[in-house]
Amino acid sequence: MSFLAAALSRVKPSATIAATQKARDLKAQGREVISLSVGEPDFDTPRHICDAAKAAIDRGETRYTPVLGIPELRAAVAKKFKRENGLDYRASDTIVATGGKHILFNAFLATLNPGDEVIVPAPYWVSYPEMVAICGGTAVPVETQMEQGFKLQPEALERAITPKTKWLVLNSPSNPSGAAYSRDEMKKVTDVLMRHPQVHVLTDDIYEHLVYGGFKFVTPAEVEPGLFERTLTMNGVSKAYAMTGWRIGYAAGPAPLIKAMDLLQGQQTSGACSIAQWAAVAALEGPQDHLASFRKAFEERRDLVVSMLNQAAHLNCPTPEGAFYVFPSCAAAIGKTTAAGKQIASDADFVAELLEAEGVAVVQGSAFGTGPNFRVSYAASTELLERACAKIQRFCASLR
Repeated sequence: MSFLAAALSRVKPSATIAATQKARDLKAQGREVISLSVGEPDFDTPRHICDAAKAAIDRGETRYTPVLGIPELRAAVAKKFKRENGLDYRASDTIVATGGKHILFNAFLATLNPGDEVIVPAPYWVSYPEMVAICGGTAVPVETQMEQGFKLQPEALERAITPKTKWLVLNSPSNPSGAAYSRDEMKKVTDVLMRHPQVHVLTDDIYEHLVYGGFKFVTPAEVEPGLFERTLTMNGVSKAYAMTGWRIGYAAGPAPLIKAMDLLQGQQTSGACSIAQWAAVAALEGPQDHLASFRKAFEERRDLVVSMLNQAAHLNCPTPEGAFYVFPSCAAAIGKTTAAGKQIASDADFVAELLEAEGVAVVQGSAFGTGPNFRVSYAASTELLERACAKIQRFCASLR
């Protein structure tokens, strides 16, 4: 009898974490490595948020919190959803957890039974199908096309829905593609869902504030109020407020689901870090001036990376609407041979040989369910991005 749970056999390691760790290991060996594999803003947490955390410590806010979060943060979450998304959630409809990943995991654990299906548009964030597998469900990837902006098409969604479908996971803007749905595009998706009352929506809005060129963010229950009671709207402070290490995610949804997640969380972690929760209150209710500067910097970096990658041989890089990733195709590089004599047979080979030859770490698209592509995070300085893209250009030019 195996000591380890059988569920582990269904789970693959996180490719993004693996790529980041590989870059760290090479740096520790003395190699010069530029890592564009991590999904983390390179900005500091805004000062007023840090000050709020310090003030919380000084007030003695260092004890256990309620499982669902401190009342002040749950109220701030409800106000945020009303103010920014037009969603009328009560504070009692909200939950705070140790990061957005924790929210997603608890939602799946609270709802999935063996045989339940979860539709996951591909390319997808690497953890979605693995969480579904751990919780006993079946992930159903639905392919999207680069020519259609890597966005789920209503016809494809309709074909994927079965009587066993319990959730659709929708991440806009997307990790890894940066694709974001306009109101019209979102309405076409929600129209399909309205015909299938057994399907719930788990919307991952973590990149909500990072959209560019005047793009207007929308979330499913905002576009189609008829889905309100079937939607868990998830967000957090990690990306837009540069608070990745603070580990605060939040969501709002139907009362029975929040109650079930409360039950699970009470036996897992209990409440999230008290100090980080008070910092999150300041993030949601304090000055938002930094958002414009974040967006401006990221948009400039996006345009730089897209331009430089499209100048590289064998690459085709679309311009995404949001997040801080690009997801270029390296299909034209498949079958080519490196200067070291190694053949590129897949996107995994492409990123491995790029790291070996030029010391640039990116993540293969096949890890996100779509290839031959690779993900580049442009959450790095302009100088670093220019150097990395020049190295990618040099590597691509060397392929024969």
